[in-house]
Amino acid sequence: MKVLIIRFSSIGDIVLTSPVARCLKLQLNATVHYLTKKSFENIVIHNPFIDKVFLIQKGVEEILEALKKEQYDLVIDLHKNIRSWQTRRALSVTSVAFDKLNIEKWLLVQLKINRLPHTHIVERYLSAVAPFGILPDERGLDYFIPSSDEIDVMQQFQLKKQQYVSFVTGAAHATKRLPEAKIIEICQKITALGMPVVLLGGKEEAEKGERISKRVDSTRCYNTCGQLNLHQSASVVRQSAVVVSHDTGLMHIAAAFQRKIVAIWGSTVPAFGMYPYRTEHTSFEINTLRCRPCSKIGFDQCPKGHFRCMNDLDTDKIVQQVQLYFKTI
Repeated sequence: MKVLIIRFSSIGDIVLTSPVARCLKLQLNATVHYLTKKSFENIVIHNPFIDKVFLIQKGVEEILEALKKEQYDLVIDLHKNIRSWQTRRALSVTSVAFDKLNIEKWLLVQLKINRLPHTHIVERYLSAVAPFGILPDERGLDYFIPSSDEIDVMQQFQLKKQQYVSFVTGAAHATKRLPEAKIIEICQKITALGMPVVLLGGKEEAEKGERISKRVDSTRCYNTCGQLNLHQSASVVRQSAVVVSHDTGLMHIAAAFQRKIVAIWGSTVPAFGMYPYRTEHTSFEINTLRCRPCSKIGFDQCPKGHFRCMNDLDTDKIVQQVQLYFKTI
């Protein structure tokens, strides 16, 4: 069987599709191809369960003729938007798509009526291929780091493996990120308890990471924001004792490495089914706010202006959970 998996974006969503590729390869001995955006190539190109990767810059028409030549037996749509539907239609072979639950999500966001099933999105992905004999293997997520991007934390930070906390400072949307002052407060409390912290983030977090590290014990807070690529950040996460993260891609990468995760939720909610998969974690969110969730993905600023979903979080409780996880390593 030759299979094409479609998932165009983004980091976390692509990582969450990894069990489907693995199960297809190991249970059906399928030839597995993957279609995604060029900007996410590195997430899938090193996956040994994926035989070939097709990439687009702007549109599927760029590689449609090449896809047709592959003569797939099955197309698995794990994105389910207009672009992926057009791809399935153009290839004219058997195809399946996962249940995106758009109506249920709309009800929760707009009317605060929760009709969402208590299932993780990975389980919905796997349900889409169940008719072909695929069974959940309960192995969690996969993420593969090339050896060239492995970080020696002892050499770079003078830290031992699993003896520090990774703090993921970023997220795609502002309403999914803790205010900078809250991050500083949490990091100050963590380092005061003797636990080193490594700050992680992209180039857009570089200046913020520098400001945070200057406000925290410099002997225990290491800023890498804007200094590491995704694989290198994943390597730091893999070697940490605990990961503190917003609802973002590195949270799911941490889950792939079975790290203990303290997950911080603002405008989005775990009920959407994208909480850390098959790893020990604790979620912190303000459940009493009637305005949550305000979006499926987040906003550039709080629609209500108060940002209580983040501002009202108890930093002492967050730090207590970090300490509890840290002690159990």
